[in-house]
Amino acid sequence: MKKYNVGIIGYSWVAGAHIEAINKTSLARVTAVCSSRQLNSEEISTRYGCQIKCYTELSQMLADPELDVVSICSYPAQHSQQAIMAARAGKHLIIEKPIALTWEACLAVEAAVREAGVKTCVCFECRFSSQLLTIKSVIDQGLLGKIHYAEVDYYHGIGPWYGQYRWNTIKAGAGSSLLSAGCHAMDALLLCIDSDFESVSSYAAYSENKDFKSYEYPTSSVSIVKFKNGAVGKTASVIDCLQPYYFHFHLVGSEGSLLDNKYYSTKIPGLDKNKWTELPMKMLDSGDVSDHPYQAQFEAFFNAVEKGVEMPLTNLTEALKTHQLIFAADESAARNTGI
Repeated sequence: MKKYNVGIIGYSWVAGAHIEAINKTSLARVTAVCSSRQLNSEEISTRYGCQIKCYTELSQMLADPELDVVSICSYPAQHSQQAIMAARAGKHLIIEKPIALTWEACLAVEAAVREAGVKTCVCFECRFSSQLLTIKSVIDQGLLGKIHYAEVDYYHGIGPWYGQYRWNTIKAGAGSSLLSAGCHAMDALLLCIDSDFESVSSYAAYSENKDFKSYEYPTSSVSIVKFKNGAVGKTASVIDCLQPYYFHFHLVGSEGSLLDNKYYSTKIPGLDKNKWTELPMKMLDSGDVSDHPYQAQFEAFFNAVEKGVEMPLTNLTEALKTHQLIFAADESAARNTGI
């Protein structure tokens, strides 16, 4: 069976997690890294236990005919341009979130991918987490009935103690609270409701704590979403909190409710509606990329490439739905009106 050769763009914290996860899959291996920094090929090859070529020019790496896939782990502002270059070079794409910092740039990536006919994977990897796989199973089995209200919230203090802070404070580098981190919660909300959105109204605020004063955009936002199937949802993206990491779920349906790792359902005889029943699953409790389920996501992607089909859950088409909602929410927050 063919092993797909993967090139990494950017050599950072998240790139290391991608390299390790890709090399643990059954169908791929990392063979190249492109960074603006001069890297030592021998040192990096030794670190990851495989032969890796190092480049400083992306065009040179993309010119390698033996390279099948490119994983984009650079700064968010660079994602769209690099994705377009890689697609035009005929490389399949793994793109770290966000795809781009504007909706127009997202559409440009979509057009390049469609024209090139390459396969895509966008790193909304939380969809492959134990928590979300379990929650989706509960929903799909009808245990909650029809969900008419859902809230999915992201609380993660990204201050000077956190690696991402260095560039995350800059609007031109990160975009917004939702784009930089809370996108995982908005993406999970769409997964749970499984409907296109009709409208969104958002508000945003700043923290007065000195650790977050460097941010050039509001660090907390809350969005109320109306879906075309009649449901209503809420997502808070809070990256200025002083608390443990918390990915919050509360789903309310016609036959039951789910709160984080607990649920009640009328579909299961004998359950006490005055008590929650706990679900055995690993919670999303860390923003550390080493804890993210990249390996499961990448395994699904390479299997899809092997079969010549789009991967499930996190292909570009699905990810664009989340980005469209995020850009609409950010626009609403900037105007403080619904759109």
